[in-house]
Amino acid sequence: MQRIHELARPHVSRTFNRLTTTLVLLTLISLLTPAITAAGELMAGAAKVDITNRNVPVNDPLFVKALVIKDGDNTAAIVTVDAVAIGEIGSITNEYLGNVRTQIERDLKIKPENIMVNASHCHGIVCADVEERTIKAIKEAANNLVPVNVGVGTGHEDRVMENRRLFLKNGKEADVRHAYSLPPDEEVAKIGPIDPEIGILKLEKKNGDTLAVVYNFAVHPIQGVPSKGNTADMSGFASQVIEDNLSDGTIALFVQGCGGDINPAQYKDVDNPRDAETLGNQLGLSALKAIRKIKCTDNSDLTVLNETLTLPRSNNATRIESLKKEQEQLLNSLQGTSLNLKTFLPLIVKYKLYDEHPSYYSHRYLLEKKLGRDGLAKLDAENRANMERYINNVYKMEKMTRNKANLALLNKHQTRNQAAGKTLDAEIFGIKVGDFRMITFPAELTVNIGLNIKKKSPFENTFVAGYTNGYNYYAPTADQLKNVGGAQEDSDCMLAPEWQALFEAKAQEMIKQLK
Repeated sequence: MQRIHELARPHVSRTFNRLTTTLVLLTLISLLTPAITAAGELMAGAAKVDITNRNVPVNDPLFVKALVIKDGDNTAAIVTVDAVAIGEIGSITNEYLGNVRTQIERDLKIKPENIMVNASHCHGIVCADVEERTIKAIKEAANNLVPVNVGVGTGHEDRVMENRRLFLKNGKEADVRHAYSLPPDEEVAKIGPIDPEIGILKLEKKNGDTLAVVYNFAVHPIQGVPSKGNTADMSGFASQVIEDNLSDGTIALFVQGCGGDINPAQYKDVDNPRDAETLGNQLGLSALKAIRKIKCTDNSDLTVLNETLTLPRSNNATRIESLKKEQEQLLNSLQGTSLNLKTFLPLIVKYKLYDEHPSYYSHRYLLEKKLGRDGLAKLDAENRANMERYINNVYKMEKMTRNKANLALLNKHQTRNQAAGKTLDAEIFGIKVGDFRMITFPAELTVNIGLNIKKKSPFENTFVAGYTNGYNYYAPTADQLKNVGGAQEDSDCMLAPEWQALFEAKAQEMIKQLK
């Protein structure tokens, strides 16, 4: 009996050792292997990479930021770039988007149509290898996936921007640009609308820390900075405010909205340095105020849509001829005057300051009157007539400058459209994360487009982004395109007026699918 017991001991010992070894291995595997996502659990990761061109003076850094969201087998990427556009203009090439999508599909198996790339439209200069750095940001975000809760909300900011379109008393519209002068104040009747809504998607880790914030807002971030250095402009400063005041490592992604006709506030101020940081701080704080009120939940899902919409190209032949005739009429209406700038300036000062006695002291006028003479009176009448002609010439030449700039844009797109055919294809991207819904378009949408789409949406938290997945210049409304070349948005456009109804209908169709 004793022998049997002793013989059994090695077998028990070996079994125990095997069990111990197995338990240790399982423990190590569980520690080294990422947690398996529970059914229906949303995962997300975020990253940012510096893309500043350091070969020019730099004021503040530019970034590409990536947010990768995974819901089961469905994965999407939201990418934002501190750049003027995704292709066509600026330093990002037309091949950039396709190359980024191809590489990410190859390496991460994320479908190309599930990747949206939005340009902030800041006029900063990015580095030459922005494509490689974009891929790096997306990969880092994908490698950082963690379970998240999601919340959506809106903020309000109406101090940092203004509509740059001016409705004139003659029925036409002009716009506020540095490229040319404004119409006289007395010709301006009213201005267009703004969209003060900040659309916000908030993603939290399960421990309550903020992982990322996506915020959508409509404004041209082109204010610049006093140093004149390379800058991400007001959207860059706003994002920094958000990131600095939330959990460590939070990444704020600014998604440009329908800012085609929305300028920074006081864009043409000549009495103060142009400083985007002030405006960016205001936008960032307003977004932050709203972000803090958002409650995140685990009741979230991900839906992505991507469709190609065929739109009619513009034919600018009639508009070009009309503008040419107007230029000729303006030229022929210029009047001769004996004044030049040297003689005009002192005269206008005298005659504005001293309406009754501009040429000399009052006692000389009284003496002439007493002696029955009218030399000074006739001199004043002649000077006033010359000044009026001079001022009228200035106004006409300012208008000719505006017309010339916009005529060049019309001609450029007319040549291109005539060579390309009658239609162009636009990629329309739609995404739903929880109760956050967004539709995008690859052009500079004017603000009324976004306001229209949001108003008609059956869902409360619906947002619109232009400047996404390509660049097709400006996309003004059909009514704005009746303006016959009186503003940049109407002239720097490749689309026929019918485009608006087609896009807005497609947007509503896709929004309803994002239920």
